Amino acid sequence: MANKDHYFSHFPDVNLKVHTISESLRRHLYVFKTTTGTFSYKKIDLGTKVLIKHMRIPKKTNTLLDLGCGYGPIGIVLGYQSPQSEIYFIDINRRAIWATKENIKLNLPQSQDRLHVLTGDYFEPISSMKNTFDGIYMNPPMRRGKEEFINVCKKVPEYLKSDGFFQFVIRRKMGASSMYDILKDYFSPDTVQIICKRSGYWVFYLTIDKN
Repeated sequence: MANKDHYFSHFPDVNLKVHTISESLRRHLYVFKTTTGTFSYKKIDLGTKVLIKHMRIPKKTNTLLDLGCGYGPIGIVLGYQSPQSEIYFIDINRRAIWATKENIKLNLPQSQDRLHVLTGDYFEPISSMKNTFDGIYMNPPMRRGKEEFINVCKKVPEYLKSDGFFQFVIRRKMGASSMYDILKDYFSPDTVQIICKRSGYWVFYLTIDKN
């Protein structure tokens, strides 16, 4: 059996099969191509659905990032809900990147010029580009370890504009409460909010004030 964490790899070591799934998200029906070797390829996982339902989407023009995008549902919903914004997608998994590009064609065919798909681990693809974002969204791979995600959080301010935000979801059983305490200590209590607790998941909203 292939490593259960194969979707963290550049090239997953599992036979390739392409699937098609559909999902109604924020009152709009989307169709997604998925492949074996990507996270939750048979259906959109509950954590991602909770984040999508409750995430805050700015009304003005923004530059937004779906970090660890998988096959792209978070970023594609952002692209649909905020048609004036530029959306970036990053994932380490080449199959996920292929699926994301296909799903942009399926769901936002007229918007491809403002949707940018990059391959790499976390911020690696943009580390030399000096890109900064109004908002970053993420369903983090907590199975890679809490310390790894803490390090991601510490790097987030480098990639956010003044008054930027970071929204993410963590399962309660995977350490949401302890992560809340850690982030309040590292940043400050008034910058870390829990915007909802649903179905065993917590949605976080971390603000960054560089002024």
